[in-house]
Amino acid sequence: MAADGTPPADTPQLVRSGTPARRHRLRERLHALGPGLVTGAADDDPSGIVTYAQAGAAFGYGLGWAVVLTLPFMVAAQEIAARIGRVTGQGLVGALRAHAPRPVLIGLVWLLVVANVINLGADIGGMADVARMLIGGPAWVYAGAIALICATAEIWMAYQRYVIVLKWLTLTLLAYVALLFMVHLPWREVVAGVLLPRVALTRDALTMLVGVLGTTISPYLFIWQAAEEVEDMLATPDPRPLRERDVAATHEIGRIGFDTWAGMSYSNAVSLSIIVGTAATLHAHGVTNIDTAAQAASALAPIAGRFAALIFALGILGTGLLAVPVLAGATAYALGEGLGWTVGLGRRPMQARAFYVTIALATLLGAGIVFSPIDPMQALVWAAVINGAVAGPLIVAMVLLGTLPSVMGAFVLPRWLRVLGWGAALLMVGATAGMVALWVLP
Repeated sequence: MAADGTPPADTPQLVRSGTPARRHRLRERLHALGPGLVTGAADDDPSGIVTYAQAGAAFGYGLGWAVVLTLPFMVAAQEIAARIGRVTGQGLVGALRAHAPRPVLIGLVWLLVVANVINLGADIGGMADVARMLIGGPAWVYAGAIALICATAEIWMAYQRYVIVLKWLTLTLLAYVALLFMVHLPWREVVAGVLLPRVALTRDALTMLVGVLGTTISPYLFIWQAAEEVEDMLATPDPRPLRERDVAATHEIGRIGFDTWAGMSYSNAVSLSIIVGTAATLHAHGVTNIDTAAQAASALAPIAGRFAALIFALGILGTGLLAVPVLAGATAYALGEGLGWTVGLGRRPMQARAFYVTIALATLLGAGIVFSPIDPMQALVWAAVINGAVAGPLIVAMVLLGTLPSVMGAFVLPRWLRVLGWGAALLMVGATAGMVALWVLP
């Protein structure tokens, strides 16, 4: 120790700074949260919320295990997509375009577009119903206003500012965690539902399981996270992909892993909270069917109190404002990369006109579903089912891409990630095949 009481110059910085150094590391970790956090939060969109609420209402705590089981597979699929984006400097469909047979690419892209537009319609319709419940007036007015606000912000707001807005919107998901503190929980039943996998081999039960899996492990999330890794890469001082500047590889791969685990864990914790909360309220009181997001919220009022219903409704609005742009953006990335357009939210609208027009059209088409005779709950569930059916083949394609040195250079996927990736594909394909078999067989 020097005479003036200061530590010697060669004292390690961690010792000299102590708590400030730990705070600095924490700030770095929080700053690293980006594409993974936003993607995970967008997974709990209004259609996902109603799917989880329907699962809790219809089957009680019995499907809680599905959310827990999916976490490592969900993380693996998202991290594979993120690595492909950061390593190659291309979005997921862009990488597939260079290596996959064209018929396969076209089929995957159009299935993604159809599922995303249906999902957009379910989300916008759910938000409009909730707004009508809270404020009054016709739902179509709110549907049009929501579509206009989301499309305008995504097209005209600067990318870096827009990402900050999306990060703040992730906090709205805490509304569903708060719901658990307002109801009585039979913890033995909750733990059994979470830890003991079981599902009745009936059409309704297996369809709901595929819906839960499809809204948790969703193809549009792969597209979005890979694309946003490319966007963030292009915004750095050295915008080269990792395969061209491996000096940054250790840091970036570590950041992707932390970001993805944090984002997906947050997402699945919220999903489980919704299933448990609605099981403890709606299912426990005989409400086993939910037709709309507004019904899910209003059904809580006589059971858990009007404040709980208000929190549930506001959460749907907040998560919708996050998820609608992600869905529309993922649609534009998938279509644009598949057709070789100039894409990117970091570009000005006139630099990527077809890309931004697709964002606007996808959002408006989604809003148009609100005016159609299509039942919003059925559209919501079948969008999740389509997602579940598309996810398996797409994950297979991602794992194959990630193991090719011609694509990934020195950054081919490690064995643990490949194993989990194949497991995720098998889970999605197996559940979908079982559902189809029960629907087809007499």
